[in-house]
Order: sequence, then structure tokens, then C-alpha cells
Amino acid sequence: MNHTDHVDLLRKGIPHVGGVWADFGSGTGAFTLALADLISSTGTIYSIDQNATALKEQTLAMQRRFPTTQLQTLHANFTNPIALPPLDGIVMANALHFVHEKDGVIEQLHRYLKPEGRLIMIEYNVDHGNTWVPYPLSFPTWKILAEKHGFQHTLMLATYPSRFLGEIFSALSFKSLQDP
Repeated sequence: MNHTDHVDLLRKGIPHVGGVWADFGSGTGAFTLALADLISSTGTIYSIDQNATALKEQTLAMQRRFPTTQLQTLHANFTNPIALPPLDGIVMANALHFVHEKDGVIEQLHRYLKPEGRLIMIEYNVDHGNTWVPYPLSFPTWKILAEKHGFQHTLMLATYPSRFLGEIFSALSFKSLQDP
């Protein structure tokens, strides 16, 4: 996948430029860069990952490609509570599949969002993993989990073929019911 593919997986879930967004489990920043491309220089991104080296690499890439977008990197494990301002949106791409017990994380994501907030989930569209992707979740499973934890109106945004586990999906879930 390349930058254009990452942008395409997010595009339909981001209604306008600007806002305060977070990328949980951001790694080296593939989806942080895509998010920056979509929210533009009027937005702020909190990028959270437990790998400090990956965050440094991401910061350099952001400075080169999107120098006017405000980026705050947070060296943290997203399974623990993090001090964040109320968020307009969250991107969680290929990160939740590392968490076996997902309920607490999803509840915490819900709390981070403003009442009209959006969560864009990107995952492998299967329910059985492997050594590298231990706990993936299909879109139907995500939809059930999202509703269980207070998210509403979960929509499939896009799919993309993957040589690992067949397909990746992106889905949009709302903190409170609203039109997409």
C-alpha cells in the first residue's frame, strides 16, 4: 500500500479539513501522514505509539511532507489511559488486532471523543489471525463491538486487497448518531 491507498481508506470518514484528531498505534506514521493530507494545516494530530524510534521517524516524515500541520507525538501504550483533549476523530489502523481483550480499549476510545466524534477503524477483514496479526476482527465483528461500546451508525468506508489475510477494511463509527 502507498500514501494514496492510505488516504483513500480514510477519505470518506473525514468530513472537512481541520479538527483535532488522534492516530492510535501510529507506528512510523503511514496513516498519520494520510490524516495530515486530509485535515490540512488547520488540524492537529496526536500520534500515539509505544515505539519511540517509530515516532521520531514519523516526525521527520511529517516535517518533510506536511510541515504546517500540528503534530503532537505521544510515546505511550494506547491500552492505558492517555491525557488528551476532546477529539473530533480517531484513526486506529492495524493496531487493535494486537489486543486480545478489546472491550476496555474501545470504551476508552469512546471517552476520548467529543459528542459528535468519529472513529475510523482499519483492520484485516477476518476473525482468525496468525503470529503477526494475532487478534484481527472482521467488519461484522467490529460493528457488533462498536455498538456494544456506545458507537452508532457504523459504516463500511472502503476495502483494499491485502496479501496478508486477504483484505483490509476501513469503517466509520460515530460516538452519537448523525448523518455521515
